[in-house]
Amino acid sequence: MPVEMQSLIRDVNELLVLSSLREGPKHGYQIALDVESDSRGMFSFQHGTLYPILHRLEKEGLLSGRWSRGPGRRRKEYTLTARGRTALEGRSRTLDDVVSRLLQVVRGAEPEAS
Repeated sequence: MPVEMQSLIRDVNELLVLSSLREGPKHGYQIALDVESDSRGMFSFQHGTLYPILHRLEKEGLLSGRWSRGPGRRRKEYTLTARGRTALEGRSRTLDDVVSRLLQVVRGAEPEAS
């Protein structure tokens, strides 16, 4: 199946969010910090990018959100759902395939027989 660049970018961003929640609930700002830290600065989210992704994934049932009140203002904490864990696994495998094929093209390697 062909991959469009806009779709690939969206999928990578969603995968970064899902993987950030693998270990437990986090609020949006913590997700952004963890993605940047875990990728050693390779990936980062701006406020206007991250929250629409979180809302879309929540609407799709891949995340659940819960408002909490700590010191200061209310924050929404996100948790990976069972459906989200399944999506994380499947999307990770798909990304492995996409990256592998990309590297074959870039390096001029012969494609592996399927």
